[in-house]
Amino acid sequence: MKKAAFIGVGNMGGALARAACRAIGPDEVVLYNRTPERAHVLAEELGCSVVDSVSDAVWTAECVFLGVKPYGMRALLEELAPPIRDRHRIGEDKVVVSMAAGLLIKDMRPHLAGAGYYVPVIRIMPNTCVAVSKGMTALCAEEAAEPYIESVEEILSATGRLEHISETLMDQFSAVAGCGPAFVYPYIEALADGGVMAGLSRKEAVEYAAQMVMGAAAMVLESGKHPGQLKDEVCSPGGSTIAGVAELERGGLRAAAINAVLAAYKRGTELGK
Repeated sequence: MKKAAFIGVGNMGGALARAACRAIGPDEVVLYNRTPERAHVLAEELGCSVVDSVSDAVWTAECVFLGVKPYGMRALLEELAPPIRDRHRIGEDKVVVSMAAGLLIKDMRPHLAGAGYYVPVIRIMPNTCVAVSKGMTALCAEEAAEPYIESVEEILSATGRLEHISETLMDQFSAVAGCGPAFVYPYIEALADGGVMAGLSRKEAVEYAAQMVMGAAAMVLESGKHPGQLKDEVCSPGGSTIAGVAELERGGLRAAAINAVLAAYKRGTELGK
């Protein structure tokens, strides 16, 4: 019995599969995708295996990760129920791990009713940075799923940071950490554009900007200081840095970032309905 099956290996499912192979080894991971070619390409890269159906994924692994969009979850959960029931009958219970934005555990549960017993469900919300072990992932679970959390944590141990949160905060978390990389990449690109305008090569500018953002984030996490304090520590009176900060304020960077998170939060809640 393998530890993890990933149903759906798109951007997020594929990133988690990569992290799982690092954490528990490719021999413990199986993949399934509606488009088999995508699963086979990833499996060849990672050294794990591919199964031919949703049922095979359930029969093969202890933890079943669902990497499909919210609109596809109902049909997938109903397809999962019969093989989960069959495994339960021979004493092999499964845990279902969803990463669908906006879809509550209580909303998923009715579609698993065909299993004929209470199927443990865990919700996670990772971001794509899990692919390089620098991710931020939230996890919440029903009380019935507690015995399975340790297994899921082991599978996710190479993803980066993992935080247990209330399900009532999942959409808020997703708006900041799940969507956030897409907000940061244009900023890195813009910093690099400025560097090119100032005379750096594109390669140099991108490298310097990306490393700087990674280092600044590490300073926030490791120093425990407020971001505003860290900003002040870089800004000398009348210096070049405070002149640049003033331009960011003039351009509305802070308001744009706030509005991006709120727009993502609003859309995330809509997707779950």
